[in-house]
Amino acid sequence: MVSRLQVKARHDGRAIVEVTPARAGWTHVGFKAVRLATGEHETVETGTRELCLVVLSGTVDVTVDGRDFPALGIRDSVFDAVSPAAVYVPPGKMVRVLAARDAELALCTAPGDDQPREVRLLDTARMPRSVRGKGSNTRYVCDILPHDDATAAHLLVVEVLTPAGHASSYPPHKHDTETPPHETRLEETYYHRLKPPQGFAFQRVYTDDRSIDEACAVEDHDVVMVPRGYHPVVAPHGYDLYYLNVMAGPNRLWVFRNDPAHEWMLR
Repeated sequence: MVSRLQVKARHDGRAIVEVTPARAGWTHVGFKAVRLATGEHETVETGTRELCLVVLSGTVDVTVDGRDFPALGIRDSVFDAVSPAAVYVPPGKMVRVLAARDAELALCTAPGDDQPREVRLLDTARMPRSVRGKGSNTRYVCDILPHDDATAAHLLVVEVLTPAGHASSYPPHKHDTETPPHETRLEETYYHRLKPPQGFAFQRVYTDDRSIDEACAVEDHDVVMVPRGYHPVVAPHGYDLYYLNVMAGPNRLWVFRNDPAHEWMLR
């Protein structure tokens, strides 16, 4: 049985997977992944929400209210060691995307605010890249839209590559209580990709009181929703794991708390 927190991918058609706040039963995060063949286009009206459009692979031309951003994206795969192309779009805009070659896009959304915000091409060369963990807990991180970047109202977007046989989002941590500076409340989606694509990985989502305790066997392109609780991931031997995280909450700040039962391994 598939977990209620897991959204299975479609392997035909344009829409790969979609999570709306209504479907997730929360307030902030929206996520959609689409595939475009060369020459196809996608149109998005942001309405009352802000958007971070991430070119996961392929190359696209993006137009926002008549402003052109041509030839975005150089990756052939999310597993390429290159940061992605991305564009931030505030509410009230019309976005048109045309695929210059076969492409995969992530449309990451959250509620906007009343502050004046500008359409912005996120500089691939300036996206912070880092290595977290050590040993079999090592993973490679690219912050696409981090919390210390004042571009967005609520959105946080990050991608992580976890080598085969490694754990990630580990030791287990959570961010579901609004008690800054100790912890902040952020909803989160994980969009998973596997290499080779026939692989699988495991993600657990659980709370201290176990009112949520779900184990997900995720396959290529699946999404796991994290409304609250800890959410570690494990990539089995032989299969590298990529995931794109979208987070948003009442305040745009990422402060997490580790599961005390497992925090010993950081000492």
